[in-house]
Amino acid sequence: MTEKSYGGNTGINSGKAVIKPKLDVSSFNKDKKIIKKEKTQSGNKDKEKALEVGKIASQVKAYAKTIIKKNIPLLEIAEKIENKIIELGGKPAFPVNLSINDIAAHYTPSYNDFNLANGLLKIDLGVHIDGIIADTAFSIDLENNQENKKLIEAAEKALEAGIKKAKLNILVSEIGKEIQKTIESFNFTPIINLSGHGIDSYDLHSGINIPNIGDNQKNELSEGLFAIEPFATLSSGTGKVYDGRPSEIYSLLNPGKGVRNQTAREILEFIAEEYQTLPFCSRWLVKKFGTRALIGLRELEQANVLHRFPELIESSHSKVSQAEHTILVEKNKIIVTTE
Repeated sequence: MTEKSYGGNTGINSGKAVIKPKLDVSSFNKDKKIIKKEKTQSGNKDKEKALEVGKIASQVKAYAKTIIKKNIPLLEIAEKIENKIIELGGKPAFPVNLSINDIAAHYTPSYNDFNLANGLLKIDLGVHIDGIIADTAFSIDLENNQENKKLIEAAEKALEAGIKKAKLNILVSEIGKEIQKTIESFNFTPIINLSGHGIDSYDLHSGINIPNIGDNQKNELSEGLFAIEPFATLSSGTGKVYDGRPSEIYSLLNPGKGVRNQTAREILEFIAEEYQTLPFCSRWLVKKFGTRALIGLRELEQANVLHRFPELIESSHSKVSQAEHTILVEKNKIIVTTE
């Protein structure tokens, strides 16, 4: 799952280097109502879980490809994918994104969604066990359209090129250069303000961004987990996304901030315990609390307790394709955990 980068009000880290990814575990302190970090795992156990969640993500992706057909409700697809993650022993690291055509990212169905699968559909899914995350995405053409197929191929080949370039201490701009060169070789354009990202425990967007273009960043890959995530669009497009309407995806922003409404407080406590700092969606809460959850969400958002992700739309409304893998960077090798 991507974030808009290089500034703008969508990217939480705004494209700046923050902390290089390290794996630890988050927990919720009920008394203080705050999130705190506790390092409870060894590096070897972290690696084992990273490989385990990557395997689950790969299996879920293969499953998703068998169930997605044109005109199937997006809500049905999302719930089947998320249920498969749980069936295989993981938890969703974020609500599955099902973004169509010019919607590049952050569309997940509401509890009463009636939209149907069509066009160029991007499926972005994540798995976690104890906060250790795997993030992967792919695109499907549901129209038997040759342009869609070439866009998908461009994103997939760019992902392969980016992974091949990745190694410890390489400049992330060098990875971006390979991604850009590959997409442009198909006469398409990369989305320049979407990027890959570092992954930490219970933190989907941690540390540095991995650009989809060759820019001037001096950040290097460290040891740890990263997502490489190319997006491609038509050469007639702008190659940029803008913030569209609010999505159904949220994350905790200020968990320690007080709210008066009892329902909102109850929902906040559940969010903090169940999802911690990971993204979640309104339909998950409706399942737990009924439609009163929507009132609680609105109050929490208005109190600036929650961040609500906007849908990310290609600025000229050109179609967008996406491909993504999570990699584990080690001293002497790269492991694609979601392959």
